[in-house]
Amino acid sequence: MKVILGLGNPGREYEATRHNVGWWVVDHLAGVWHFDAWRRDGDSFTTSGLVGTRKVKLVKPQTFMNLSGQALRPFQRREGFDAASDVLVIVDEVAVPVGEFRFRAAGSAGGHNGLKSVEAQLKSANYSRLRVGIRPADDQRAIGDLADFVLHTMPRDERAIVEALYPRIVGAAESWVKEGPEKTGSTFGR
Repeated sequence: MKVILGLGNPGREYEATRHNVGWWVVDHLAGVWHFDAWRRDGDSFTTSGLVGTRKVKLVKPQTFMNLSGQALRPFQRREGFDAASDVLVIVDEVAVPVGEFRFRAAGSAGGHNGLKSVEAQLKSANYSRLRVGIRPADDQRAIGDLADFVLHTMPRDERAIVEALYPRIVGAAESWVKEGPEKTGSTFGR
């Protein structure tokens, strides 16, 4: 089973914030792939189905960003689980401009607390991640305090730019599921 973990924070006050871009993406994937309705599964909401012939589970942790990695515990107990080939984390990234994304088959957390939690849980940085850019297109717009910035509602014009990426992100996610991280990295990595 392939696991795609979208990172975000629970609660209505966070739904439209930049930090919840990972949830927006997995919600979109669930719709495109015609997966069942989201349901509570331990400390997460999950949905699953087939992408091609591969079983995929989409996961939205409900533990807040800093504890997101805990959502992977049930999968780590499964026979044959290999984070390097079975986990893709989708997350917001302030170092990447809005309208762009970066796929990597492995790497560092880059200061992102959600990725730090995933790495702590897996005891490894060897898992795929897709970072969706949230840095304002207008570099004149100051970011200021990072926590305030990521927990602030994304302006409509920037959200529209993120949503315009969805077809390419779906392509990257499907490539990861069907062809693996190395092939996806050669096609979608930069």
